[in-house]
Amino acid sequence: MSIDLSTPPVPFSFEVYPPKSAAGTLALHDTIRQLAAARPRFISVTYGAGGSTGGRSLDLLRFILTETEASPLAHLTCVGNTYAGANALIREFLDAGVASFLALRGDPPAGVREDETFLGDLESSAQLVQLIDRVQAERAPYTEREIPGVPGAVQVEPRTKVDIAVAAFPNGHPRSRHPREHIDALLAKQAAGATLAITQLFFHADDYLAFVQRSRDAGVTIPILPGIMPITSPSRLRRVLELSGEELPAELAIALEVEPTVDGQRALGIEYAAGLARDVVAGGAPGVHLYAFNSHETVLAVLRDAGILTHPLEKEVAR
Repeated sequence: MSIDLSTPPVPFSFEVYPPKSAAGTLALHDTIRQLAAARPRFISVTYGAGGSTGGRSLDLLRFILTETEASPLAHLTCVGNTYAGANALIREFLDAGVASFLALRGDPPAGVREDETFLGDLESSAQLVQLIDRVQAERAPYTEREIPGVPGAVQVEPRTKVDIAVAAFPNGHPRSRHPREHIDALLAKQAAGATLAITQLFFHADDYLAFVQRSRDAGVTIPILPGIMPITSPSRLRRVLELSGEELPAELAIALEVEPTVDGQRALGIEYAAGLARDVVAGGAPGVHLYAFNSHETVLAVLRDAGILTHPLEKEVAR
């Protein structure tokens, strides 16, 4: 099923990650059902660096395919992957029915410096984009359709290409060596065959909107989907800043610190993320992608408060 970012209402999507326990898997299955009932354009499943969650990722992707009507999107990373290993994994995902990918470079393993050799055979996400496209072309170079009324005759049709998303960085990549490097990298990913970009988190709508304009001016034409992360506690904010290198959003940080209750902090995080979603959509974003933290309540509340999720859930999902 191809990812469609063109039809109303405002498209939205979610990201989840493989849990580490059987109990966590059962809970996530319920969350995925709840998310799928909202009719997202896709649900993406993260993939551990070096293949640490490959099997669990594939299990979740299969669950989305067989137990929901949502489209699954598989994350793939370069770090630690050989060409042979990545080739085999891509084929496994394709054989399972997955037709959408997010190609990522990935971060160095813990304790490994950036200048050390850790990437394996794939040095950039653009190379991974090319490999995904090549593997799919080799696996199914074309399709055949029977011609009615002519026994044994077939008509050859071009293959349906997979969707390949890539990451984008509104405020620059933390390892960029010059101010335009992240946009040059996005151009390279587009040239390699990427069909969609999904941004890393940002805290101000202008960060996203200005980045999109700079990218368009540079020649990027693929859709750039804003990635929005509801921040519902001071500890989550600190962790996110540590991992992303983003600057502290002072207004949100102060509000979370002075709010004494967990419920109040959650409400502040939902309100902030909903406002961000409204602003980027008003500025022309082709939809929103929400980092769900393996929980459905918060991200669905964000969509409702933003006025994006206006229809009732497709069906009530038993808990």
